[in-house]
Order: sequence, then C-alpha cells, then structure tokens
Amino acid sequence: MERGIIRIHLEELIQKSGMSKNKFLHRADMERTQLNRYCSNDVARVDLDVLARICGVLDCTVGELLEFVPNERG
Repeated sequence: MERGIIRIHLEELIQKSGMSKNKFLHRADMERTQLNRYCSNDVARVDLDVLARICGVLDCTVGELLEFVPNERG
C-alpha cells in the first residue's frame, strides 16, 4: 500500500539562493552524482548528515527542503 512520496525541493532552493550548483556542492561537501540524485528526487534513503549540511548552506529548514505528498487514492 503506497502512502505517498517525499519531494526534495533542493534544486528550487539552490536557484532561490542565487548560488550556482558548483558553489553549493563544494560548500555542502557533496559529490556531483549525489547532488544530482537529490535534485531529481532519486534518493532511496536520506542521510541526516547530508540534510544538515544542505540546510546549513542554504539557511533553510528541513520542512522547506522536504515535502510529504500523500497518495491521492487514499
């Protein structure tokens, strides 16, 4: 039974910050492939250390970064 999905708004937050992806990945100490997976919502397990680094660099909350979207079927 599918309950919903988690959307990661990383790409939007990076754009909103005015920072380039290159600058962001260096500041957040991320690999490009990891950044691309987070930007495309292709993450099976979220690393809390990575979330903390993302939020620290972008000065955002976890609630701004992640969104729960419930299954429409109920």
